[in-house]
Amino acid sequence: MVFNSYTFVVFFILLLVLHNLPLSWKTKKINLLVASYLFYALWNPPFILLLWLSTVVDYYMARLIAVSENKSKRKLWLTISLLLNLGMLSYFKYGGFLLENFTALLNTMGITYQAARPDIILPVGISFYTFVTLSYTIDIYRRKFAPEPSFLNFALFVTYFPHLVAGPIVRPEDLIPQFKQPRKATTNQVTWGLFLLSLGLFMKVAIADGWLAETADFIFGLPFPVNPLDAWMAVLAFSGQIFCDFAGYSTCAIGVSLCLGFTLPENFRYPYASIGFSDFWRRWHITLSTWLRDYLYIPLGGNRKSNIRTYLNLMITMLLGGLWHGASWNFVIWGGLHGIFLCIERLLRNLTTRHKTPVHESEVILRATILPVASRNLTNFLLALLTFLLINITWVFFRAKDFGSAMLMLLCMAGIIDQGPKMLSTPDMLKVGIVTVGLITTHWLMRDRDLRQVFSRLPWWLWGIIWAIMLILVALTQKSTSSFIYFQF
Repeated sequence: MVFNSYTFVVFFILLLVLHNLPLSWKTKKINLLVASYLFYALWNPPFILLLWLSTVVDYYMARLIAVSENKSKRKLWLTISLLLNLGMLSYFKYGGFLLENFTALLNTMGITYQAARPDIILPVGISFYTFVTLSYTIDIYRRKFAPEPSFLNFALFVTYFPHLVAGPIVRPEDLIPQFKQPRKATTNQVTWGLFLLSLGLFMKVAIADGWLAETADFIFGLPFPVNPLDAWMAVLAFSGQIFCDFAGYSTCAIGVSLCLGFTLPENFRYPYASIGFSDFWRRWHITLSTWLRDYLYIPLGGNRKSNIRTYLNLMITMLLGGLWHGASWNFVIWGGLHGIFLCIERLLRNLTTRHKTPVHESEVILRATILPVASRNLTNFLLALLTFLLINITWVFFRAKDFGSAMLMLLCMAGIIDQGPKMLSTPDMLKVGIVTVGLITTHWLMRDRDLRQVFSRLPWWLWGIIWAIMLILVALTQKSTSSFIYFQF
């Protein structure tokens, strides 16, 4: 089931009615759990068994970890949890990829080997709920908090449908405490939640699918070179598409959850206004970047050791972060490029700090005047544009079907190879241009603002007009129910 479907509209209305009936809190949580399983089952019912297995094993392993004082036994229970979760993820998501590369390695060594490609179906959302349950058992092992005594609360934490298939990646402290006491959305929460649901659908249906997807799919699907303008339009189209698609899903999930009285963590914070790549990862897929930081980068040593070790930790984290997105070398390269940019940024920052000379107090006062502030704003905006440009180059590897196609697109963008025929019409390019300028402008204006506070200052009639326009555009552009891009991850 997807948010942008009429089935979900019926499902959500029924769930809201049930959730607001005068029933016991335990009954309401059971209703939410059953609804979450139903939401997931409409993709592929047998995969509920994997979700259930992960839930049961991690619940009991966490309890064993918590009560055991023997260090070896605690490590054993944690290892069982890690092996189960990462084992399922490795098999379903990376089984074919590993076999394909193993076969290629043997053939390179002169050993003729050709294995039948396994017919493995990727369970939707497995990357997301695997990280959700892993964070729980790892935090219990670290004695960050006591295990949740209620199996119902834990099962609902894992399977809660708004975040289940594409995030945000919640931590135990984000959600479990909200299940302990009865919660009912206030009128303001329902209003804002429905507005966020409408905004998310507008981003997904009207912009990502209606204005951008066709252009990106068309150019990236061509087997021959295109002229540089078409290549750049396709990359910019995908850049806008993936943001509006993924941020649209997260916005829908947060809005739906708010209507039920629950709060999910923020997942996007105007990333196309980022000044540098470290800033980008504080704004893009925030729950993934913080997960990788807390459970991978910091345990590897973070920046607590030498500079070389810090750069190595950054590269390992981003390479594995890229591989998390998909079983393809293109995703590894995408992650590697982000790692390289992060290392370069850190190196430049260290060099700048090392050679910075002390300034006189009068110079500090001078820098605080209006002119330097305007100058710094312009400099930051230009740096944000440079960051956006580099991010678009990395998106090529994220979107292209293989390495050869990615390199062909990059060569076309650079104008290095012979120009192909012009493929995009003027209206198609105008749509991409309008969305790109609109995203950059909106993100820059909103980078340090809160959306809810901005709308709270608007008169009710203007808010109503904006809301109505979004719903009308969603209705006009909704042609077919399409999945969100991150469902495949």
